[in-house]
Amino acid sequence: MNDSSSDYFNDLYINYVDPDIEGIDFDGDIPKEIRALIEREDERHAQPLKEEVVSINLKDENDPRMVQVGSTLSPEEDRDFKDLLTEYSDVFAWSHQDMPGIDPKIVEHRIPLLPDAKPVKQKLRQMRPDWVQKIKDEVTKQIDASFLMVSQNPTWVANIIPVPKKNGQIRVCVDFRDLNKASPKDDFPLPHIDVLVDNTAGHASLLFMDDFSGYNQILMAPEDHEKTTFITKWGTYCYLVMPFGSEAPHAYFHGQLNTQNKFFC
Repeated sequence: MNDSSSDYFNDLYINYVDPDIEGIDFDGDIPKEIRALIEREDERHAQPLKEEVVSINLKDENDPRMVQVGSTLSPEEDRDFKDLLTEYSDVFAWSHQDMPGIDPKIVEHRIPLLPDAKPVKQKLRQMRPDWVQKIKDEVTKQIDASFLMVSQNPTWVANIIPVPKKNGQIRVCVDFRDLNKASPKDDFPLPHIDVLVDNTAGHASLLFMDDFSGYNQILMAPEDHEKTTFITKWGTYCYLVMPFGSEAPHAYFHGQLNTQNKFFC
């Protein structure tokens, strides 16, 4: 898609559905697998900080680069952290466009299938009219970020599952349950929070790094793109990057994170 991909939908007609039509379940139950993934993902960001933080801009007002540092740092620590962050501000991802992805020669995500697996094409489900525009906006944003491409001849097709957020927005997830059932599980053990906390003992300071759109930095193997296809009112799309909700993404992601940290450290 070119730079004007956000205009892709401009001429497409959105067929709104009357929410009072009998027999159509607009809300539906969020699958427990997706709900568990979302709750686990939210927990990573929802833990309150006991220490107050101060926001600093590493660049300027026209192009802000905001980070947060602890308010209880000594003057020397505060100065050193700011100098370090400013010097290396270019290594952080400030937007999706700053993430070209990890070189596939190092790692790429594959979706193996069980020998007896049969492809499943889900039929398009109706969505609540007030969610249609939000879904369209999210799909457009991911196209602009080169996370998605149009899927031409998919054998696997899944539906979108909108999950309401507390702020009134929605998280756009994909119902990969059929694909996950047909794919073997990744047995890499997830880290245990107690072990992580214990490992910080004896260290003078602790740094938190948010793996911004971490899954999306691992590219999909080209032959597996169309296995991640989902359907919308405007067509079918598949992921060029590892999607949230596919088989054992947490295990795979943490396994690769541990491997790369050992490689680079």
